[in-house]
Amino acid sequence: MATIMVIDDEPSIRGLLREVLERSGHTVVEAKDGREALDLYQKHKADLLIMDLLMPEVDGLEATLQLTREYMDTKIIAMTGAQGDRNFLDIARLFGAHRTFEKPFDLKEMLSAVEAELAQK
Repeated sequence: MATIMVIDDEPSIRGLLREVLERSGHTVVEAKDGREALDLYQKHKADLLIMDLLMPEVDGLEATLQLTREYMDTKIIAMTGAQGDRNFLDIARLFGAHRTFEKPFDLKEMLSAVEAELAQK
């Protein structure tokens, strides 16, 4: 299947997504912030990234912008826990995220979005 990078500063979110994605047959790589994600992606490109937007160090918006500028074919699903503020998600789309989710998200919807992104060439 695919290699998916999950980037979130909350270990519980990373663990939950890892469990669900691995059960679906994917390989999961984790990063705790945007800086770690950028370093990992340069060494081992993932097929898809699931990126939290609000994190310490390098946030998800900055990482999304940098990745989509440097690697035009990067597939990113952005997520945020900033309830009620669609601005972050709208900006993430402008910066190149293909899909967006507010936390808490429905795991079935997330998995469906992952499969849809991976199906696109």
